[in-house]
Amino acid sequence: MAKVLIIGAGGVGRVVAHKCAQVPEVFSEIMLASRTKSKCDSIAQSIKNRTIQTAQVDAENVPELVALIKSFKPELLINVALPYQDLFIMDACLETGVNYLDTANYEPKDEAKFEYSWQWAYHDKFKEKGLTAILGCGFDPGQSQIYTAYLAKHYFDEIHYLDIVDCNGGDHGKAFATNFNPEINIREITQNGKYWKDGAWVETKPHEIMRRLTYPNIGVRDSYLMYHEELESLVKNFPTLKQARFWMTFGQEYLTHLRVIQNIGMASIEPILYKGVEIVPLQFLKETLPNPDSLGENYSGETSIGCRIKGIKNGKEKTAYIWNNCSHQAAYDETGAQGVSYTTGVPAMVGALMFLTGKWQGPGVFNVEEFNPDPFMDVIGKYGLPWEVKEDIDLEL
Repeated sequence: MAKVLIIGAGGVGRVVAHKCAQVPEVFSEIMLASRTKSKCDSIAQSIKNRTIQTAQVDAENVPELVALIKSFKPELLINVALPYQDLFIMDACLETGVNYLDTANYEPKDEAKFEYSWQWAYHDKFKEKGLTAILGCGFDPGQSQIYTAYLAKHYFDEIHYLDIVDCNGGDHGKAFATNFNPEINIREITQNGKYWKDGAWVETKPHEIMRRLTYPNIGVRDSYLMYHEELESLVKNFPTLKQARFWMTFGQEYLTHLRVIQNIGMASIEPILYKGVEIVPLQFLKETLPNPDSLGENYSGETSIGCRIKGIKNGKEKTAYIWNNCSHQAAYDETGAQGVSYTTGVPAMVGALMFLTGKWQGPGVFNVEEFNPDPFMDVIGKYGLPWEVKEDIDLEL
């Protein structure tokens, strides 16, 4: 029985709060906090079987965070706020002696660049305090790494080629919308691509490399090579990898909108003066786009995210594909959030469960693949994300 503090009241925060509330034997008290308390109150009111405490806090204000943590005294803080707030929250956890879990790695607010170096630099600080920090426990990053660790442990002697494949086969009915925070989403997908090959990173132009891949129950979709943060930790923790790549599906209409947004300067994160007021174009654009939290009610179709791995078993070449499909409508019916939020929030809750039940613990900062994948994989289906494996098939890549 433990107290947990959730920071962030977007779609993922909604899912995490709902899922924690379903496990009262572990999450005895839950507090949800964000900059806008009314969002927290709305989520708390949607959870009928539990009382969820709410609070207002600025996640970029360490003294405010420290005061809230000291008042509530959680055993674990689940950070589902914005990625550029990670270090503030980690600092507050260190100051108050509280364990930490997040779903996305840190990136500076003024630079579209994400890497783990900033958070890995906190390892000794957490170790000295006897605290655990679990990084990137969403789906990708998160479950994609746990999938990799699980297959490496049970299906292969060595893994050599890894392709993480992420398909959103859903339809929200909007001309253009992002499935999570537009500012973070557009920054991510307009960066150059990058993949690991033969001990070095190979850089590509955005959306330069495309493959048509087949996704279970969805069919063939155009899939584009991107850089994604879990590749950085996976190639470090699985040194036998000769190649590691990440693929995400985009429709042509979406890419056309994205090109226009970039061409007219609305994807820029450089401040400009507008009528004497300094604004960031991408932040302004975010306010004009549909709120990702509003997409769920009319979202049809499903997501399909998984790992396609080639390696060696008993001296012979072997392939395996592990994946989950998640229905947007089923996710909304259960939590009021669409499938992209659901597939991020459920692993965060299960990762918290792993920590609080003693299965994932240790002083320092860890990526999820550094823990035993088995207890996580044993229960993730029960909590909403069942998985399947097919062996010795054509991986299409």
